[in-house]
Formats: sequence, C-alpha cells, structure tokens
Amino acid sequence: MYNSLLKPLLFQFDPEKVHHFTFKTLRQFHNIPGFNSLFFKKYQVKSEKLETEVFGIKFPNPVGLAAGFDKDAKLYKELSSLGFGFIEIGTVTPKPQDGNPKKRLFRLKEDEAIINRMGFNNEGVEATVRRLKDNKDVIIGGNIGKNKITANEEALNDYAICFQALFDVVDYFVVNVSSPNTPNLRALQDKEPLTKLLLHLQKLNKAKEKQKPILLKIAPDLTDDQLLDIISIVETTKIAGVIATNTTISREGLTSSDKDEMGGLSGKPLTKRSTEVIKFLKENSQTKFPIIGVGGIMTADDAMEKFKAGASLVQLYTGFIYKGPQLIKDINEAVLQQRES
Repeated sequence: MYNSLLKPLLFQFDPEKVHHFTFKTLRQFHNIPGFNSLFFKKYQVKSEKLETEVFGIKFPNPVGLAAGFDKDAKLYKELSSLGFGFIEIGTVTPKPQDGNPKKRLFRLKEDEAIINRMGFNNEGVEATVRRLKDNKDVIIGGNIGKNKITANEEALNDYAICFQALFDVVDYFVVNVSSPNTPNLRALQDKEPLTKLLLHLQKLNKAKEKQKPILLKIAPDLTDDQLLDIISIVETTKIAGVIATNTTISREGLTSSDKDEMGGLSGKPLTKRSTEVIKFLKENSQTKFPIIGVGGIMTADDAMEKFKAGASLVQLYTGFIYKGPQLIKDINEAVLQQRES
C-alpha cells in the first residue's frame, strides 16, 4: 500500500511538510484502539534468533532508525512499532536552534536519494530529555552535536552538556562530527580535536556508576589515511564503536534536477561507498570494534551486504522514506533466514 498508494501521493508535496504531516498522522493513528497492534502484526518479525547483542546491549533485531528522522524524540514509540529494533534520536544540541533557512530538504526521485541541509534543527536537549523520560522499552541512541554559534574551540562543552543531560534516558551515545550542514563541524574529525573530544566524554562516562557505549559517526568522504586515523582514535579512546556513514558531499553520477543543491546526500548513490568504508574499517582494525552500517540501504540485499562487510547492526533513513516499513520487515526476514540456515 505504501509504494502503490501513499508514496506517490506524499511525494507530490514539499518533503519537510510531508515529514511533519506524517508525524502528526502516525501519532493520531496510534491513538486509535487496536491500531498499534495492527502495525505490530504487519511489520514486526519476532524471533530470538534476531536478537543481537552489541556493545553490551541486547537488541531485539539488528535494524534501527538512523538519526535525523526523529530529531526531538517525538515519535520513537510509534516508529518502534513499525519493526525497528532501536531508534536513534537527534542530532540534539544544548540549546534549541532553527537550523538552516528553508527550503532545505530535496528529493532526488530519479536517483532514489535525498539532499538535506537541515543544520541540526531541534528543540534543544532538555525538551528531548522530557520526552524520553516516559520511555519504557524502546532502545534509544542519543546522537549529540554542537550548536551552530558555538566555535569549534568550545565544542567540547556542547557535547559534554548533551552527554550529561541525556545520560539517564538513552542506551548509547553517538558523537556527530560528520554532518556537512554545520559550518566547520567536519574539522572536528581531525585526529587531535576528535581524540580530545572523545577522551573528555569517556572521562565523564567513567565517572558514572554504570557506563554507556559511546560511538562515533563518520563521513563517507574520508580518505583511507583518514579512516586509518579513525581506527587509531577508536583504539586510543576505547569508545564502543563507529557508525559508518553519514551523508556525503559527493554528487557523482546524479541525474536529478536538484543534484547541485547544497547539503548532505543520502540514499542509493551512497550504497557502495558506505559499504566500502565498513569493509575498510573492519579489515584494518586490530580490535574489531562494532560498526553500525548506514547509507544507501534500499533493499534487504543492501543490508545483507553491510553485514557481510562487517556491520553488526544497520540503520535506515532514506530507504525507509522511499520503501516504507516493509523494508524493515524484509531485512529482518533476510537476517532470520540466514541465521536459521
């Protein structure tokens, strides 16, 4: 129904307005008695064989929702009923911010892709914390960043504020220094500032009675030498793992009319590169740290390629928008079939 009816209709309208409309509609539907269980029966794949333990957390299945979709933790309960094994909220910043001027979200239908230059638009970490206090059983990742007005030299404080505020309401953290939509943010991926940032967060983490896994989300545009630096940083700071990858600034091979819009590109054009990054990290790391694979997962086969390359878990964003919740079910069924064989 999604691909034949809903998507053709929704894709006639502005993507950001559709996003907010979808949130509102899904929330209303879930208030209808029995509707939640209907979604559960249609899209959930339940099996102990799907359970996946990574960095000390037992996930009911290995398919999650990537950050950027539910930035402010407004719909994590409803989205989890579509079959996701975990939901990553954010990117969250200490203070609320509007993000970049609109229009800032573009569908590239011919390329099965999206360009966004949202700019960490969110209501601030305290609003997110309030919503997550009601969570009972959804595994939540907290993706954290810095405010646009915060200089890179002061960025460490922004990440620390978000870490401390979210600590009691998320299951793991993701440090986002790889979005192309906040000026100079990617400079924090350089070895010295990134090591300093992660060591500081680990210091805060170790001061807690029980530590939470900290992961690093990286760009797909890093060179092999930069990826080797990432491996070294992970091993030095002893963070829990890496999310590979964020959106790309590359526009190679695109045919859609909006291909030259500024921002980060996600979707099918990223499929190959994100898998290459996962494979490189896995083959060149000594500690074999866990990797969450994200980027261009448009089919179950794409997800299985990520697992084959070395991912322990996968996340969806653009594939979820283009293919709907059936994609979550297809991936989980493919994983289950593999594990049963």
